[in-house]
Amino acid sequence: MSCLRLSTLLLSCLAAHGATRNFDVVVYGGTAGGVIAAVSSAREGLKTALVEPTAHIGGMVSGGLGYTDFGKKEVIGGYALEFYYRVGRYYGMNRYSNDVSWYHEPHVGEKILRDMLAGAGVQVFERSRIREKGGAAKDGTRIVSLTTESGDVFNAAVFMDSSYEGDLMAQSGVTWTYGRESTAEYGESLAGVRDRTPLHQFLVDVPARDAAGKLLPEIRGPQRAPAGSADKSVQAYNFRMCFSDAADRIPFAKPPQYDPARYALLAKLIAARQKGENRVPPLETLLFIGRLPNGTSDVNNNGAFSTDYIGGSWDYPTASYARRAEIWEEHKRYTQGFLYFLGNDPAVPEALRAETARWGLCAHEWEDSGNFTPQLYIREARRMVGEYVMVQKDLQSDLTKPDPIGMGSYNSDSHNVDRIVDASGFARNEGDMQVAVTPYQIPYRILTPKRAEATNLLVPVAFSASHVAYSSVRMEPQYMILGQAAGVAAKMAITGKRAVQEIDTKALTEKLRADGVVMEYVPSPQVRAISKARVAK
Repeated sequence: MSCLRLSTLLLSCLAAHGATRNFDVVVYGGTAGGVIAAVSSAREGLKTALVEPTAHIGGMVSGGLGYTDFGKKEVIGGYALEFYYRVGRYYGMNRYSNDVSWYHEPHVGEKILRDMLAGAGVQVFERSRIREKGGAAKDGTRIVSLTTESGDVFNAAVFMDSSYEGDLMAQSGVTWTYGRESTAEYGESLAGVRDRTPLHQFLVDVPARDAAGKLLPEIRGPQRAPAGSADKSVQAYNFRMCFSDAADRIPFAKPPQYDPARYALLAKLIAARQKGENRVPPLETLLFIGRLPNGTSDVNNNGAFSTDYIGGSWDYPTASYARRAEIWEEHKRYTQGFLYFLGNDPAVPEALRAETARWGLCAHEWEDSGNFTPQLYIREARRMVGEYVMVQKDLQSDLTKPDPIGMGSYNSDSHNVDRIVDASGFARNEGDMQVAVTPYQIPYRILTPKRAEATNLLVPVAFSASHVAYSSVRMEPQYMILGQAAGVAAKMAITGKRAVQEIDTKALTEKLRADGVVMEYVPSPQVRAISKARVAK
């Protein structure tokens, strides 16, 4: 064999096997929570890698969710608040005597997160997805390596799974679940199939079947299970798109295999509303349009039939990579068809079509993917089942914890899970949950698996919680808060040569408090003044 052929063969073998890299901490998943986990680890002096399956960093924060779900702003501190300070600085908010901005364009969110990674010295590996099978190697209860599809091997003392899907966690032999628990499992009144779904609901009666008695598209049939029962159904996903009304906006495209009949229920809903309300329904009642800087908007689901692809997410948590790609495409076709229908179909009133036509996709976002966000809004997929599972009472009554790492405050917020036919033959949505909470402390224990399963894994995104509790804690600022805690906990575990379950949680709390993380809710003076005024009335 010639030297040239031998060299080529050796290079080919090296490429097939990939490289082996050693770190103190490996964070899998470049969501906002993953970025902050990596930044936190690196700022603690740990050699840190962030391994991200795609070509983008930030998850939903750069994937379209720029109209931040903050709840009570006073509970957001630490590195999460630093991110929003940096957003404010980027937009020059000091001109208005305001240091923070909670609203940002997608590319700005990604830029700031990348700046934070670079400033902390995190090594970032993009387009590096964990091997679908055999991607996590263990020695007893310790994960020793993560292997990507390209054959790269990442060794570390501590691993973190910050993906929305929990793929590293699942391959690490950790107990997990998905779907909805029954009301009986954890004593949660909000759990399971819902018997009353007042919001994002059909507020007018729309028959679920056509004149021939055939079920309309996007309706699944009668409710299959009694209220309060468990199921493996998942709240709806959608795309948080970036709209623009500028002259260079990109018109909504007609998707492949478009069939207007798919949106017959939407047409009937619009007609019924027009008759009942004596006006053409405004676009803002069919889409949430949250204004962002520079003429852009974060667009979200709103109402009974909108951008949420109800029922389209059910397979996702346990799907293969190939099936997930199909689900992504199915969501895209549904969304594109929905927008094209609103803007073009003769069944839609002319005024509503004209209002829709004022908008288009933003020309300066996601140019590498045709200006359509590459990030599906995975509101909930796998959830770890650790030694401590956060549940409804932790949001409503048991508000303090012995091991706090931050706070949450957003409503229990699950989007609809199913679209059914009610007893009278009308279309109804099922599963939406929007219930106020009292600001609550988040315990460190929801980041840690059961000790018998993994002792060097932290999970700041697919953390240990019931469906009800996860629906509140799952907001992007809280993912960042959990990520900061994970970085500090990793340092303590490595330095002390301890399992992540055995670190000094009191010391963890105090370190996080010293770094600006909020552990007690104190309303701002303005909020207190408003509250007093309401009482006075």
